[in-house]
Amino acid sequence: MNLFGVCAVAATRRHLVTRDASAALSCRVAESFPLLSQVTVGQGRFSDERHSTMTEYQGRNVLGEDAVAELADRIEGSVFTPDDAGYVGSVAAFNLRSQHRPCLVVAAAGAADVRAAVAFAAARDIPVGVMATGHQPFPAADGFLLVTTGAMRTVEIDTERGVARVGAGAVWSDVVELAQAEGLAPLNGSSPLVGVVGFTLGGGLSPFLGRSYGWAADHVVAIEVVTPDGALRRVTAEVEPELFWGLRGGRSNFGIVTELEIGLFPVTSFYGGGIYFPAEHVEAVVRAFPEVVRDAPHAFTCSVALLNFPSVPEIPESLRGRFLAHVRVTHLGSDEEGEKLIAPFRAIGEGMIDTIGRHPYGAYALVHTDPADPFPYEEQGALLAELPARAVDSLVESAQLAAGGLVTVLEIRHLGGALADRPAAASPVAARDAVFNVWGATVGPPEVVDAGMAMLRGMVERLSPWSTGLAYTNFAGRDDRAEDVFTADDLERLRALKRHHDPRNLFRVNNHNVAPE
Repeated sequence: MNLFGVCAVAATRRHLVTRDASAALSCRVAESFPLLSQVTVGQGRFSDERHSTMTEYQGRNVLGEDAVAELADRIEGSVFTPDDAGYVGSVAAFNLRSQHRPCLVVAAAGAADVRAAVAFAAARDIPVGVMATGHQPFPAADGFLLVTTGAMRTVEIDTERGVARVGAGAVWSDVVELAQAEGLAPLNGSSPLVGVVGFTLGGGLSPFLGRSYGWAADHVVAIEVVTPDGALRRVTAEVEPELFWGLRGGRSNFGIVTELEIGLFPVTSFYGGGIYFPAEHVEAVVRAFPEVVRDAPHAFTCSVALLNFPSVPEIPESLRGRFLAHVRVTHLGSDEEGEKLIAPFRAIGEGMIDTIGRHPYGAYALVHTDPADPFPYEEQGALLAELPARAVDSLVESAQLAAGGLVTVLEIRHLGGALADRPAAASPVAARDAVFNVWGATVGPPEVVDAGMAMLRGMVERLSPWSTGLAYTNFAGRDDRAEDVFTADDLERLRALKRHHDPRNLFRVNNHNVAPE
């Protein structure tokens, strides 16, 4: 049930845009769960000018026509200026509140294009950003060079080594399909349409395999990256280990990654899915959650999302305008053990929709049912070190405030398990000490999102007594900085790495920027 997409329809139905979706996956879910298929997801477009970051390059004529033409001659892909017909499509992000306005776009076809683009920008001291799908809400920026990697959508599976070699533009559906054909699975996220590189280099919290195998960033085998000097480097734990460490968490602060080699695992199915409970059971679901996860094995992952469904025709009448709790479950053990673990939820009553069962791993998207179409949204997250009774009371209070309100979704997800491990070459992921992640989002036009975010920030703030003080990188909000997603020790080390590789801070757009000083 693509809630976010439906909310985008309701909020932005006057602003239309088209985008490719994962049709095959939607068909598989529809065949298995007809009620879910009743939710039709429209497409909306909205760009909020107030969330742009104006750079010193705004309005400056730093690019001559001859220079752009010379770059275009060296590029196998495409080059767009703001006057070109393909410009708008080239800068379109999944998050419609984060629409960048670069002075130049290089739609890279391969690593050689990325090298040419970086060299061009470095020679003119133009900031550089990179985007594959544009899911996370970073401040929209002007006057920089944007490298888009959507065309670099390659995937190769090495079954002998148990790794996937993934191009910078690949999304999770690409990798899962090919890996499953070999009986393997990656540490993927909940959405088939999220970019593999950004997800993984942001830490990579898999709601399916993470508690069993750890952070995706810790299972990166090799990285090919174009650094600010225009060089294409292949880095590993043995070759340039410090840069390898920094990229696996620091994302695009040190260059543009063109390929990753990531670990795969022998998983072909899971027991799980989702249960939707009506508003009258929301408090019971929230209070049952700590009991369910308290002594759960590593193979079991669970989260609870509180959802506000809008009153729009696209929603089935039974759900329209309702406030629900969505229990999300994945278990890599037996069906019987899975059912025993979720017994406290079963005891609450029958769900309105129940997709719990044995599923092929390729059907992972039905657990969280993330949207397939772009929409305008803001999000905010926080990491919790514990969830005592008072914290649960705070969540219940937030649930009561959220009912029928402007917060579209509020989720609490269990971490721990292998996510708490610190391997010898651990990446700078700041969430290892956290036991839970709280995350929320609000969808719609500016006035709705702004009001919803004020409410959401209040909910997160009430949980601060149990917070680690940091946010998980991939769930951080638009205003979060590097100081909010890295530990002090890791940030100091990352800054030293930045001073070595990017002292001019060329790569400072569309990331949690690690400033050299």
